[in-house]
Amino acid sequence: MKKALGGLAVLAVIGAIAGSHNSSSSGQTATASSAASASDSSATTAAHHRKKHAPEMTSGQKNALASARDYIDLDGFSKKGLIEQLSSSAGEGYSRADATFAANHVGADWNAEAVEAAKNYLHTMSMSKSGLIEQLSSSAGDRFTLAQAEYAADKVY
Repeated sequence: MKKALGGLAVLAVIGAIAGSHNSSSSGQTATASSAASASDSSATTAAHHRKKHAPEMTSGQKNALASARDYIDLDGFSKKGLIEQLSSSAGEGYSRADATFAANHVGADWNAEAVEAAKNYLHTMSMSKSGLIEQLSSSAGDRFTLAQAEYAADKVY
């Protein structure tokens, strides 16, 4: 009985090999098709995953972000200064939350913004390096971080 089962197993293996040899091109096509489907599926899943986690913007956030881009293109703004400009009643009047969202998503290089502000100051008035740093970092001034103000002063002096 064992020999009969062993013989059947050998025949099954030979049949499988012969069958796969005869249909190797269709097997390769099926394998390639399966790989492409799996790749497409994982790309679709990854795109869906990103889309699922990307926040939808409210109209306030969209408008605040558009205003933030305009300000960043126009002049050198610190993150805190931009938030204040967007949210103040003397500025744009956006909610503090929408202004903060815009500042967080505007994609600004805050060091470059500080350099731009520093250049603007030095083009319009004479300032010492320490006075420039004070103006850029002061809460009554531009509100850049001290590190950003020092970076800018080092670049323009």
